[in-house]
Amino acid sequence: MVRTLTQQRIALIAPRPAKLSEMPDALAAIEESGVYSNGGPVVSAFEREIVERLYDGRGAALAVANATVGLMIAIRQAAGRNWRGERFAMMPSFTFAATAHAAEWAGLTPLLIDSDPDDWAASAAAEEDALRRYGDRIAVVVPYATFGNCIDLDRYRVMAERHAIGVVVDAAASLGALDVDGLGFGAGAPFATIFSMHATKTFATAEGGLIYCGDADRVADLRHMANFGFGEHRLATMPGLNAKMPEVLGLLAAEKLADFDRVAAHRAELETSYRERLGGFTLQRLRGKRPTAQFQTVLLPRDLAERRDDIVALLGEAGVGAAHYFSPHLAQQPYFRDEAVAEPTPVADDIGARCISLPLHDAMSREDVATVCDALVAACEKSAAPSRILSGHFPTTARRHRTLVVGGGPAGIALLTAAAKNGKLEDLARAGLTLVEHGSTLGGGMLGEYAIRSDSTAETFLSAVKDSPYPSLAALAEHPGGVDIARYRDALGVPLARTPPFLRALGDRLAEITVEHGANIAMESEVLGAQRVRGGGWRARIRDRRDGSERELLTDRLVIATGGYQCTESIADQRIDGVTLRDLAGDRLVPGDEALRLGGIERLRERLSDVRAPKIAVIGASTSAVAAVTLLLKANPAFALGQGAITLLHRQKLRPFYPSAEAAHADGFDDFGPDDICPVSGFVYRLGGFRLEARELVLRMLGIGGRAPDPRLALHHLGDADPDARRIVADADIVIGALGYRPRALPLFDTQGNRIALAADAAGRPRLVDQRCRVIDARGKPLPGAFGIGLAAGFVPEGQLGGERSFRGKANGLWLWQNDVGLMIVDQLLEEARRAAA
Repeated sequence: MVRTLTQQRIALIAPRPAKLSEMPDALAAIEESGVYSNGGPVVSAFEREIVERLYDGRGAALAVANATVGLMIAIRQAAGRNWRGERFAMMPSFTFAATAHAAEWAGLTPLLIDSDPDDWAASAAAEEDALRRYGDRIAVVVPYATFGNCIDLDRYRVMAERHAIGVVVDAAASLGALDVDGLGFGAGAPFATIFSMHATKTFATAEGGLIYCGDADRVADLRHMANFGFGEHRLATMPGLNAKMPEVLGLLAAEKLADFDRVAAHRAELETSYRERLGGFTLQRLRGKRPTAQFQTVLLPRDLAERRDDIVALLGEAGVGAAHYFSPHLAQQPYFRDEAVAEPTPVADDIGARCISLPLHDAMSREDVATVCDALVAACEKSAAPSRILSGHFPTTARRHRTLVVGGGPAGIALLTAAAKNGKLEDLARAGLTLVEHGSTLGGGMLGEYAIRSDSTAETFLSAVKDSPYPSLAALAEHPGGVDIARYRDALGVPLARTPPFLRALGDRLAEITVEHGANIAMESEVLGAQRVRGGGWRARIRDRRDGSERELLTDRLVIATGGYQCTESIADQRIDGVTLRDLAGDRLVPGDEALRLGGIERLRERLSDVRAPKIAVIGASTSAVAAVTLLLKANPAFALGQGAITLLHRQKLRPFYPSAEAAHADGFDDFGPDDICPVSGFVYRLGGFRLEARELVLRMLGIGGRAPDPRLALHHLGDADPDARRIVADADIVIGALGYRPRALPLFDTQGNRIALAADAAGRPRLVDQRCRVIDARGKPLPGAFGIGLAAGFVPEGQLGGERSFRGKANGLWLWQNDVGLMIVDQLLEEARRAAA
């Protein structure tokens, strides 16, 4: 009879330690000896034998009760003292919780960094960046040999010598793995490597761990630490605990060692079979001669990441066990979010969101691998259907599309959010919606690339799904990304680098709903431009970024949601005391956007490395200008900033937001009049006021409510003729031009093929749209069937939407986009669709 998956389940993990029931004589010998622990003959013999077999007799090994206590004593020894949390243990965030717990118990604070996109271990670039930033505050580095792989230990030898830093290698699943020379992983290394012998590992016992080091003296000290720190008989001479392995576990370990070459060879054969069959998936890059994976981990396509739970469930229904490990990774887990320090982890976020682990164990055959792979492909296909998101293509026949949304970032998705919040999402989809997105995911856009906090509250982000009539949207409040954002409910904004998981999940859910009701989604595609069609509508030219192919699409309406950008030429053309910044600052001029991105402060630090007491000028009165100042003041390690080292030069007055005039007066702020109060909400400087983190800095610098200004920062109100400002800029070592954003307008052409001059093409900081969010030409006339939304689009609330009469800038904000502004556009789109149908 042909075997089916439902007749024989293939478990994810099938522990196969040696059987104590088959070792009666060995157990009797232990009983006869009367030695059950304390480095008895069985454990001691195992330690010697594994060093001989795997490490060619070099170094020494110490068997311990489990790998976690092994990490604890090894990290404590490498740290040199109990730092009581004042120093860091640097480790990848994509690892098991035991590693960070062990560091804490050893007296260090975990410092979580990003992963390498190829081998999924710690990123060398992230390590070097952290070493530059934190210096000798990092006491120990704890690299992880991810999923039984080998990693480059030479890198850590050099790091240990160059930085005088301790190293402990977490190689939990790698016991028995062979390096490029055919020796056990860690052979000859001067630092401790810690392995697990848990029942689920390839080297399976019931429980247990092993510490190996090429330095036998280090192992000798660790042996004392594992025995209560007794360096002399019953006399504690060093920190310690009870980490000893009992004799019975040593017996299991010795039996596993005797059979391990066969076990490892069989698993390597299964792993090779997986790689032959899963060429369409992303797999970990392997190092060494023989890894010892305890399961086979692959990365799902990004378009399927949000469907991972469905895929795991479908595999289970097919009789195949599957799971996802280290997802959420440490920086995403509640305890470590509070207790650890986390650097940005975009690679770990991506790996964690997409990884899925498949069975790879002693009981399997190559036929089982084929069965698992077939089940995985079938589950992926089933979870993707009938969505057209995965393929990224959409019909381009003569059928006319009603609405084309160009851009699926935060603004484009906010449009769909506004429709969903008002029960109009299905209507919008049925009215012929097509969305084209440049990237491979929806929702996040470029937000995750910035090092600053949002000027929108956590509640604003989460309001997109709160009380949603769509269960799949409402459930996102419990999505890891949603839970992460909720942590910042009472904080001064949300770190933008932490927003993409939630926004991508939101984008994916919205896409699923719209596609189900007839919409089309095209990923990794870009709209090159659009031309007016006689009789109405637009002909858009679209390029597939994957193969370069181009096609045309007829649409009645366009919605441009392509965001904004900072124009370096416009910044350089700005004048201070009649002189352009180009001439005044030269190569010292840095666009504000560059400073605000991840790594921007470090790049500034490198430029200022030879300056003992740097002077920095920041030009602008926008939130981005104040955010740049905040990053400089909060830099860690701190810049050597003396009194007035940073000057913020601004033409407009710096105005803080207040929820009411009464609140402003109670705080001692009275620099406002009736025209500065929103007549709808009663907010003071509702549109023009600084919020959250930027607001706090402005209040301090203005000395409101008795707040003390930061002495490192000075304010300078710019005038037209201003020699003092000119001197400040001329004397600065770095000049940051944070002078706002321009709309990224789509090239539009008339029916004759002539480029239409848009208001957005004007110099300075022009508008893309009018007060109804319609795209306007250079004369201010709206273009039929063209709308715009997003950063720098230029819409300003008025009338029933509120806003202070004195406001003269551009209103940017997620709340506006996913509420009033988004709904305004949706209503116009649906009204025009109804007219066309009539």
